[in-house]
Amino acid sequence: MSQLYFKSTRGAEEKITAGAAIVRGIAPDGGLYVPEQIPQIDFTLSDMLSYDYRELAYRVLRLIITDFSEDELRNCINSAYDEKFDNKLIAPLVSAKEHNFLELFHGRTIAFKDMALSILPYLMKTAAKKNGVNEDIVILTATSGDTGKAALEGFADVPGTKIIVFYPETGVSDVQKRQMITQKGANTCVAAIKGNFDDAQTAVKKIFTNESLKSELKQRGYVFSSANSINIGRLAPQIVYYFYAYSQLVNAGKIKLGDKINFTVPTGNFGDILAGYYAKHMGLPVERLICASNDNKVLFDFFKTGKYDVKRDFIVTVSPSMDILISSNLERLLYHSCNDAAKVKEAMERLSGEKEYTFDIGNEFSAEFATVEETLSAIGELFKETGYVMDTHTAVAYASYVKYAAESGDKTINVIVSTASPYKFAKDVLRAIDKKYEGIDPFKALDELEKISKIPVPEPIKGINTRQILHSAVIDRTQIESFVKERLTQNV
Repeated sequence: MSQLYFKSTRGAEEKITAGAAIVRGIAPDGGLYVPEQIPQIDFTLSDMLSYDYRELAYRVLRLIITDFSEDELRNCINSAYDEKFDNKLIAPLVSAKEHNFLELFHGRTIAFKDMALSILPYLMKTAAKKNGVNEDIVILTATSGDTGKAALEGFADVPGTKIIVFYPETGVSDVQKRQMITQKGANTCVAAIKGNFDDAQTAVKKIFTNESLKSELKQRGYVFSSANSINIGRLAPQIVYYFYAYSQLVNAGKIKLGDKINFTVPTGNFGDILAGYYAKHMGLPVERLICASNDNKVLFDFFKTGKYDVKRDFIVTVSPSMDILISSNLERLLYHSCNDAAKVKEAMERLSGEKEYTFDIGNEFSAEFATVEETLSAIGELFKETGYVMDTHTAVAYASYVKYAAESGDKTINVIVSTASPYKFAKDVLRAIDKKYEGIDPFKALDELEKISKIPVPEPIKGINTRQILHSAVIDRTQIESFVKERLTQNV
């Protein structure tokens, strides 16, 4: 198999292997790593029907991470997708009414980030060894709620790594926050910031391009990398479950082999739906990718008008992992749509300065959005009709798809990408089902949701409110860089 190389979306001429891109996380010029060309699947869709999740992951990832041997890649996959998932299918497809939900929340942190962050530590360790990295790898991560805990869980006590996570102090759910601040691990560090996710993400990306800081800390034995989806090692494993959803639809008799399908994806940082774009261009029969936004509908407006404009209020919603205005992974789509790094760089510079840019990315995507009221109504209505419980992010996708289907008349079979367990947002889910739960304690809500849904509280969050708080730092958004430097120079 020929070697696949990666390059920066912003024009750096250096081409590197997947392993090198995984270790670096982000390109020196601030761009994101993309493959020189999107590889095509070398297995048939018919063959795919017999693959379990691990085998399918190998067949897909071997086309992207071409510098790993078969043994190295299979070891990463088998170590990631094991008994830590509470469903043997790893990512089961379930139905409610005529709707299909791809449940990606059966891992240790009950959110879709587990699908990639369960394997990233193994990819990172293998890549570091192959690329002669002897320093400790410091994982810097900004989170809107789910990435942080999944990254902490994946990297906790992994030799040769440290992980520092920043989350918006008032921008995550109670369960999400408790998951992070009770995280064990001698190499873990968590800090709340007085700001929003965009503030944290922007500060972290600046650290990656701060050459003097990187040089200083390298002398102390540290190199930076990322667990956010800006890292190609986070993004690539997400491609797999799009193929797996298709396989399950065919095996269930809902579509015929070769039929095209749609995916509706709740989207904030644009990584999850971009993985669907890669799957399509690798050979999966996909008709439309429907980008679902909440009230922070910067992506909806972009797909409707071609103008990306962040000069707007940041709205705190019931789907906090989507409360994002600067969608980092959109940069990769811009690049693939024009194959012109100079044009992408110009757009990113305009975003940084003028807070807007205009770009033509074609018409492969559709877009819709759901308000908080529409999101809560969707949860309540589907539960009353079917007994199926959605979390607040999946409900954004569901409500968006219902509007899209009504307006477009599109009858193509659709898969709603379900990104989190309803238990992560039990308080809002309950009040959506019955207004009598308004104001319920967020941890009592877990037990109450178990009663009415008949689905047990997931093991990873049982008794979470009684766990010892281990991380209590709260810093201003302007202090992120100094916080990182202080922690590492103190070897904490």
